[in-house]
This record gives sequence, structure tokens and C-alpha cells, in this order.
Amino acid sequence: MTETLYEHGNVGDLVVSAITRGGDRVAFISDDASWTYRELGALISQVIQTLSARGLKRGDAVATLSANRPEAFLITAVAYVMGLRITWVNPTSSEDDHAYILQDSGVTTLFVDPLNFSERARVLAQRVPGVEKLFSFGPSDGLGEDLLAAARQFTPAPLLPQAQADDVCVLIYTGGTTGQPKGVAHTHRVHMTMIMTEMADWDWPREIRFLALTPITHASGAMIMPVLLKSGTYAMTQGFSAEKFIRLVKTHRITATFLVPTMIYVLLDHPARQRDDLASLQLIIYGASPMSPTRLVEGIREFGPVFMQLYAQTEAPNTVTVLHQHEHDPVNHPGRLASCGTPCVGTQVRLLDDAGHEVPAGEVGEICVRGPLVMQGYWNKPAETAQALRHGWLYTGDMARRDADGYLYIVDRSKDMIISGGFNVFPREVEDALSQHPAVAAAAVVGVPDPKWGEAVRALVVLRPGAAASAEELIALVRERKGAVHAPKAIDFVAALPMTGLGKLDKKAIRATFWQGLARSVH
Repeated sequence: MTETLYEHGNVGDLVVSAITRGGDRVAFISDDASWTYRELGALISQVIQTLSARGLKRGDAVATLSANRPEAFLITAVAYVMGLRITWVNPTSSEDDHAYILQDSGVTTLFVDPLNFSERARVLAQRVPGVEKLFSFGPSDGLGEDLLAAARQFTPAPLLPQAQADDVCVLIYTGGTTGQPKGVAHTHRVHMTMIMTEMADWDWPREIRFLALTPITHASGAMIMPVLLKSGTYAMTQGFSAEKFIRLVKTHRITATFLVPTMIYVLLDHPARQRDDLASLQLIIYGASPMSPTRLVEGIREFGPVFMQLYAQTEAPNTVTVLHQHEHDPVNHPGRLASCGTPCVGTQVRLLDDAGHEVPAGEVGEICVRGPLVMQGYWNKPAETAQALRHGWLYTGDMARRDADGYLYIVDRSKDMIISGGFNVFPREVEDALSQHPAVAAAAVVGVPDPKWGEAVRALVVLRPGAAASAEELIALVRERKGAVHAPKAIDFVAALPMTGLGKLDKKAIRATFWQGLARSVH
């Protein structure tokens, strides 16, 4: 009796709470379709009955391969309630990565968006023998069973969550930037912690109408549950353009969104944008990569005090630190615009060295996290898990300083640090200096092999439309701001910086152009 008295809940319980609270309010909008909370609850029940009749049960491994559409979250909600282990397959990944992920995670049932991934799903079903069942979201040309048609044969019934707190509920695979993708295992306890922290410590508007343009397999998808628990409306679409974003914000009177910095830069530079186009926005959450403080000031001037930064990683999702809206203060605290904020409520964060000791104030250390937010580990990768989880902490790989008020400033990924002539150079600091020039729209800095210095600082720069600047001028600016060691030895002007499918700056691709053919990527 005592064992169940203090039993921790599961995310399925939160799904039921959200549906009960939402009633006839609109839960999802996608293109011309919309679902109310009541309709969502009925669909979840019907799909659960469909899958149960076909033998699926708690602990079984399933996956979704879909563009942004409500049916993809429908399967996630079903998995939360049934206690299934779901893998969110990144729709932008390659066929080889998709096949590896399905095989590595032991998926036996795959749910597919037939409008975008029919052919890919057919290929994967041939390549991965373990995938025994295929379901499509609607009619398809022989691609498994039409899940929605099958579900309509059942009468909605009350939802009864089956999972336990320490069951693995989600596997999220990293982008494969360091070799084979790693499956990050999250328990219900982890996702409960993330959702509750998002609700408690973020600057949500009173009425939430949220727009997602980035894949819901990642950060924006982890924001669905807090929106639903606050009885908000979650709008989603496929792909980003400034024109589409502006149109959807105006049409649906969007009050909140998540954007990566690259998207914000595009909006700021968009020539057709009018000042009142985005007037309904009360919250722009940004993250996934650092944002130029100079462009952030520009964004505050253009859009108002609506910016909130999150810092996290897949291994500790969405809520490691936060820089709140009121902390974006370019007048009284301009330096804080380069900060990723302070630890979220309930998240333990320290700056440690490799031996597990906290570094002195003001010195650079690795951001380390512990508590119920931290992943269970990497799926089927005990060595990588042991490397990430050591000394009782999750080592994030991000290097940062802490100021006297407790704000963290990320100086770079530990693996991106440049050692030039024996001196450590953190590319983020050079990028921030370059972005202070009024002609610079974006910059990326890497270390390249150099016979004299070992590694030389090199920058790729995107200029603003119609603007001009010389390499000598920008090098001089960095030398003035950061000193001679940080000054790039060369600058390449490019039309755009390479990005991953999730909108993150692809430093691996940049470095590869300079280190190709060498035995190692450091000097």
C-alpha cells in the first residue's frame, strides 16, 4: 500500500489532465484543419483500442516518421498513455540514419506520414526486418494500414494511463554529428520534470497560441505539453520562410513561438515586413545555437521585449537555464544579452573541470547538470553513457563562465575550442565581436590547420543585404575588441552559413572543408 501511495505520475496522466481542462477549445491547428481537446481525447482513445487489438502493449517500441502535423503528436500521446516506448525520427535525417535509428531502437511498429514519407517508409520496411507493422496517417498506396480509418471503428472510452515513472517513454536521437546517432533515453520522470519546469519558469502569455515551424521531433515538440496543459492552441506547419511565418502569425493571432537565431535574422532582414505584422507576438523563445547580442538588440527594438532564451540539450531537455524576458535589458545590463541565463528552478547546474571539481568564479568550466531532468543514458551505448555521466553529473560539452550574479556565458563547445600558438581561443567570442559590425548579418569561426600557429582562426561572414565590409576592417575590429590572438587570419565572405536540418550552425561541415584529408582535426 505504501509503495503506491507515493508513486510518481507519468506523462499519460498529464495528457488526460490537458484533455479534461481543454474541453471544446482548439488544441491543434495545421493548415486548414483543427482539432479540439475533446476530439483529440476521442482520437487517442480510438487509436489505443486499435493498437491494443493488434497486440501492442506497454513497453513495445514504436516510431513516427512525419512532417509537422497533429497526427504525429497523436501517436506520442497514445504512447504516453499506453506506456509504449516511442522514437521520434527526425524527418530531415538521411535514409541511412533512419534505418540505423529504427534498428538500434528495436522499433517493431512504424507510423508514417503518407504525404511526405511513403517511399522512404517502403525502403525502410525492406531494410529493417524488425519493423513488423506499418500504419499511415490516412489513405496510402499500399503503405500499411490506414490508422485513422481503423480507429473510427471504435467508440471513445475513458483514458487509463499504464506507464510507470521510470519506464523509458521516448528515445531521441542526436543528429549524428560525431558518428552514428546516439539514442537519448528519457523516462516519464524526465519528461514530467521538463514539462513542469517549462510551466513554472517560462514567460508564457496569458492566452497561448503557439506556432511551431521547426521539427516537433525536437525542441518545439517538447513545448506541446505545457501549451496543452494551459489550454492553449498549438499551430504547426512544415518549413520556414519569412512570408509564411508572417502570414500565419497574422492569421492565427499567434502569441508565442520558438525560433532558432537564423530564423530571427531572416525576419529582421526581410524587406517586406511591416512593423505591425507581428504585433500579436508576446513571446519569442529562442535557442539551439548562440544568438548575436548585436542582433538581439535589433530584435528587441523591432519586436519589443518579447525574447526569452532557453539553454539545454537533448540529454537534459529544454530546461537547464533560462534568460527571462525582463533579463533582456540592453540599457541597464547589455552584457547579459550574451548570457544563457541562470539555472531553471529545480535544476542543479555547476561549472566543473574534468576531475569533477568546481572551477573558481570567473574561470571557464564545463556546464554540468544533475537531477531528475537528466537522461537515463544513451541507448545501447554504455561507454558513451559513462563518458557523459561521470562524477555524479551530466557533462554537457559546453564551456562557460559564471559572473558575480550567477549568469552563465557559454564561450563554446569544448570540442570547438581553437588552440593557436598555445593560446585558447573560443570561437563564440570572435563571432560576437564580428557581429558588432553593422554590416555583418551572421558569422561562424573555426580553427584551421596552420604550419606556424598549429591552428589559425578563420571566419566565414554573411553580410547584410546591400552592406559592405572588407576583411581587413573586420579583422581590425576583432583585434580591437578581443586582442591579436583572437583576430582571424583570414575571412571568407559567403552567401549563407551551412545549417543542419534542425537549423543549427553546422560547424562540422565548415571544419571539414579545411581539415579534409588530414589524419586528425586538431594541431
